[in-house]
Amino acid sequence: MRRPLRNPARIVPIAFLGAIAVGTVLMMLPASRQGPDPAPFVTALFTATSAVCVTGLAVTDTSTYWTPFGLVLITVLTQAGGFGIMSMATLLGLLVSRRLGLRSRLTAQAETSSLGLSDVRQVLLRIALTMLAVEATVTVLLAARLWLHYDYPLGRALWYGLFHAVQAFNNGGFALYSDGLVRFVSDWWICVPLIVAVVVGGLGFPALFELFRERRRPRRWSVHTRLTVWGTLALIAVGFIAMLAFEWANPRTLGPLDLPSKVLAALFQDVMTRSGGFNTVDVGALNQETTVLSIGMMFIGGGSASTAGGIKVTTFFLLAFVIWSELRGEHDVVIGQRRIASASQRQALTVALIGVALVGAGTLALIGLTDGVDTDQALYEVTSAFGTAGLSTGITGELPATAQVLLAVLMFVGRIGSVTLGSAIALNTRRKRFHYPEERPIVG
Repeated sequence: MRRPLRNPARIVPIAFLGAIAVGTVLMMLPASRQGPDPAPFVTALFTATSAVCVTGLAVTDTSTYWTPFGLVLITVLTQAGGFGIMSMATLLGLLVSRRLGLRSRLTAQAETSSLGLSDVRQVLLRIALTMLAVEATVTVLLAARLWLHYDYPLGRALWYGLFHAVQAFNNGGFALYSDGLVRFVSDWWICVPLIVAVVVGGLGFPALFELFRERRRPRRWSVHTRLTVWGTLALIAVGFIAMLAFEWANPRTLGPLDLPSKVLAALFQDVMTRSGGFNTVDVGALNQETTVLSIGMMFIGGGSASTAGGIKVTTFFLLAFVIWSELRGEHDVVIGQRRIASASQRQALTVALIGVALVGAGTLALIGLTDGVDTDQALYEVTSAFGTAGLSTGITGELPATAQVLLAVLMFVGRIGSVTLGSAIALNTRRKRFHYPEERPIVG
């Protein structure tokens, strides 16, 4: 009877399915929706899935469709989903290291010292305190700006600040404005705190903990932290420069803005594309080059054991190092004077290729379920759902119910898939007592 739960990785999808089910029922209550009628099942299911999986895709206008109770429910579901992702992924990482042999465990502790905590309650407490500290700081900054500069009543300013702070740290992307955050495109006091919260939440607790502990000694960082931190900074820099160049003269996005506003808007949209989900420009008006760039960024996502989605920064850059080592004819893949185990290389390749397969199949399915949706629009929506980025070209609410259910499934699989898959692979490793004869097929 207990066999299905013997692999702890199965706990993750079961827990998230339970949260989505409860959230769907609550979103269907008459108290959750404005007007006399309750929300339809598909709308409630999609919204609950988007909140729990910290995606931010919406089939309705969040600010006008849901009541204050419904908005509070979205906030709670987002917080629960974000905390669950960080805590479960971190604890699964601990479990993986403990299942290894003595020699491998010592190596793992040297490589992932951030995951060497033995007290589960301490891990959960640190995650909770980190989340609350960042969200409280961002709430105060946003509320002060809305209260002092935009003349919001203090209570409303605090509520708007809290809602968007929770969405930012958890990489949720829901907004209380019909146009997203377009009205704040030039406001540094609004955009910068949200950028910082999204980046911090997207790094992941293991990297955050080690980054804080070894902040003055970066040479002692584990390979995981190095890949996450430097990879994140590299993606931000490349995306920012490319987005600024591609959209500089676009009259529907950055074109009408002055230089400081262009810089801010390009940086904001670049950071949010990887998983944040907010927007200060019309996503549907982006140039084709920017759309292709955005699809790639959404697919990569953020750090492992973080609130961000995608195949993860560590997976992407680990594969980059594998390719570079292969091109140079080197037998070992070395990062920071550490040799990367072949099992980790296979896991990264597996996660990436399954992600490609899911996005490809999802795009074909979405095109088949809809009429008049372009291939690039379908690819953008599917990648946004799988990467839990939450950005849309504006067609999500117009899709038929079957297509919306498809996107909800992709949000769920994309949110728990990489964590579950990576942990299941690691936990199911076993040593064979024999080897077959070796053969080398022609590759390329």
